[in-house]
Amino acid sequence: MKHKKKVMALTIGISLLIGGCGVSESGNNQNGDSNSAEGKQEENRYVSVQNYTGQGYDLNGGEQTDKIAEAHREEIDKAVKTFFMEEYKTDVTVHNVVGAQGGATVFVESKGEPHFHTYAIVPIEDEKPVLEGVWSQEGQVEQAIQTGLYRMVNEKAFNQLDKYLEDLVQNQQVVGKTEEAIENTGAVGLMTPYYYADIAGDSLKHLYTAYMGNPQITKEELQSVYQPDIVEAEKIFITIQLFMEEKQAQPDEKIFEEICTYLEKATNIPKGAYAVFLNDNSITKTSGKGIKDNSLERGIPNQIIKD
Repeated sequence: MKHKKKVMALTIGISLLIGGCGVSESGNNQNGDSNSAEGKQEENRYVSVQNYTGQGYDLNGGEQTDKIAEAHREEIDKAVKTFFMEEYKTDVTVHNVVGAQGGATVFVESKGEPHFHTYAIVPIEDEKPVLEGVWSQEGQVEQAIQTGLYRMVNEKAFNQLDKYLEDLVQNQQVVGKTEEAIENTGAVGLMTPYYYADIAGDSLKHLYTAYMGNPQITKEELQSVYQPDIVEAEKIFITIQLFMEEKQAQPDEKIFEEICTYLEKATNIPKGAYAVFLNDNSITKTSGKGIKDNSLERGIPNQIIKD
């Protein structure tokens, strides 16, 4: 069941949580007096990115449903796996279940290729999960699958991007998110510790159609139907998000410019619209976001377009 209508607070919360792109967080007081009550309160909001695994993550209205979802975790896991197999012919692993207003949001990761992260929603009524009512937001899963397929047909280019970022992390004082944080709070499509990719429009729909027609399709077969000429770079969003390695370090201008310069000059990375965010070392526990007022960012409308 793919609902096209009411998403309400549940989805609003999801939209904010998965992107983290260009959304500055208000109330950041990390430079304030940590000995004051306000300072302590602010301090408790954050955790070092190296220690963040999704603990403390929540959604609006989830205080009660969170407990219900946890009590029915096994049934929810089974219902969501069945939903993805029936609707998307895809086997998934359930990583996390978070209560929200009117239901529970279930974070999943596909097994094998195409590799992607996304989520489904299980309604909760009369203090019980409605297991036959699992649904997904219109287009959300379809787009997540397409990002995984896009990586499959551009494997060499993505490997190049991955290698650059892995080398950067080895040689500079920056880090990415932990795998556990991605598993427990990530739902945006193709995700790595250093970047995520999501899309808009239909320029990758032909890959999705081929996959749904044959979920066992090989990389070579997918390559044969791929139409790179119709892919719109401006609608494939690749967001690089990194954090300073040291807890007290401010985002480094030199490293930030190095990343932007590389992306501008690179000729062998995937086609797309690149945004770059370099944050300090901390993440907001409840949202999983690292962007704050002191973040260095290059995003809309100044993205780096690789076409």
